[in-house]
Amino acid sequence: MPTRRVVTGRSREPRARFAEELRAMRVQRGESLRQLGERVGWDWSLFGKMEKGETVGGPEVVQALDTYYGTPGLLLALWELAVSDKAQFRERYRRYMALEAEAVSLWHFAVSVPPGLLQTRGYAREVLAAGGLKGEELDQQVEARMGRRELLAGDDAPPFRTILSEAVLRTPLRDAAEWRAQLEYLLDASERRNVTVQVLPFSAGLHGLLSADMWYLRLPDARTVAYAENGYQGELIEETAPVERLQLRYDAVRDMALSPAESRKFILRLLEEVTCDPST
Repeated sequence: MPTRRVVTGRSREPRARFAEELRAMRVQRGESLRQLGERVGWDWSLFGKMEKGETVGGPEVVQALDTYYGTPGLLLALWELAVSDKAQFRERYRRYMALEAEAVSLWHFAVSVPPGLLQTRGYAREVLAAGGLKGEELDQQVEARMGRRELLAGDDAPPFRTILSEAVLRTPLRDAAEWRAQLEYLLDASERRNVTVQVLPFSAGLHGLLSADMWYLRLPDARTVAYAENGYQGELIEETAPVERLQLRYDAVRDMALSPAESRKFILRLLEEVTCDPST
């Protein structure tokens, strides 16, 4: 479907419009990407990717551009729209993503990988690449996943609980430094007032959530929906009876998991083992 354009001739799709505005402002100044990078103090190749729509960058670089162009808050506002644009996600995930953005509380169980809301950029890139993504599509999906993390930021962020199977923490990345960064991020996240991280140890044995990652969203209308996801597909579950059954399974798993304090100690021990590994 072609990008819709009216009046100004520019895109009405948030990510595309953000990229177009960045390029227009630079061209109006008569600057090259290299010149812009030198004057703003950022790698010029990042600006090139932002103008192509391959990435939206982070809030720090966008604020720097706002200051440089004398457009206080304008580019940052466009960036916020681009980050929250659900069209950046693959079609089959968009319904879930729309509900996730509305949720007043979220809870989650991970079988093999940390939730996207708590993944580092390095972890997201490796896990998405392992799933077959590459090139521009990989870059786009990494940025989309990074954008999801904004949901848990800010004073009005919803409460979020994740229970991580021990397998999540026993399956490292190939890059030891990136793996350490992921473990450190989980520890830092667990200290936030709205985030609870628990570990389900192997010693807990069999349980009712063995086959898929599970998401539960409490919506503003007091409904709860569930989302079951494996490596190949996901299923949004909105009917009351099956959601309640899945909630009971989650409650049972939570009772088997380590406490938040014990879970932090567990992750810290793993982090120390990685840090002390002479092969790294």
